[in-house]
Amino acid sequence: MSGMTTTTARRDQAQTARFPAPDGNRAARRRKLLRSRLSSAGLLLVTLVVLAPILLMLKVSLQSDSDLAANPLSLPSHLNFHNYVAAFSDMNYGRSVFNTVLITGGAAVLVLLTGSLAAWPLARLTRRWTKVVYQGFVAGLTVPVFVMITPLYILMRDLGLLDSYLSVILAEAAISLPFAVLFFTSFLRSVPAELEEAAAIDGAGALRTYWHVVLPLLRPASATLLITLTLVVWNDLIIPLVLLTSDDKQTITLDVYSTIGTHAYSASQLLPTVVLGTAPLLVVFVVLQRHIVAGITAGVGKS
Repeated sequence: MSGMTTTTARRDQAQTARFPAPDGNRAARRRKLLRSRLSSAGLLLVTLVVLAPILLMLKVSLQSDSDLAANPLSLPSHLNFHNYVAAFSDMNYGRSVFNTVLITGGAAVLVLLTGSLAAWPLARLTRRWTKVVYQGFVAGLTVPVFVMITPLYILMRDLGLLDSYLSVILAEAAISLPFAVLFFTSFLRSVPAELEEAAAIDGAGALRTYWHVVLPLLRPASATLLITLTLVVWNDLIIPLVLLTSDDKQTITLDVYSTIGTHAYSASQLLPTVVLGTAPLLVVFVVLQRHIVAGITAGVGKS
């Protein structure tokens, strides 16, 4: 009888542990609900802070200057799409997009290839010279772009490349190369070298191993780096401003800059060009956003 009493007591204790008292359960649910509401409110606040400048830019871009001066923060009385029509025509938008895509794509491809080629031996070989070269690339990250403007201009002038797409592509690639080498080297150091050794055993040479083994391994890191390079090169103003002079070679950033006067500017003229200039970047980000987290996560490795 005492054994049955003990068993019953233990069963009651287990049930009490699994199903707490109603008051404690309600309090826990209230705390959980409060935390959820606070998290939602914080997320909503951050979203509003991030989206507020964008929404304000869109609102102002659809207003005339007189309407904006009369009611700067109110909703537009009517949507003025003529601002976008005029900006599209004044920018020669199609040509500007083509120039920017050509320069951005050329610089990105060049950086991806040369950066991965340089990072592969730096990640796999443990020599004194590899450490020196790696430190040299790291030091290249500390050099401001304004310090390199004059040497780049003189170099492109001596090579006869001024006012050409190639001059901007080479300059942008050279400036972005140190970061690419650092990024790829860190990624490759976290990747085992067994696949490369297996390719060497099968008789594959260095270039074949690089093309068929190393490049596929670098795909997640390359996607993340490609997005970063696109943002940097697309938004760059200094290099195209110094190296390009022809109107038919202007990039989108130069076209936006040209709408700013010496002493004043027109918001109804400037902001539509800004929206048109950032729209392709938004498309690229939406298409490739799933690669960002994957590439960053995969790129976390040994330094």
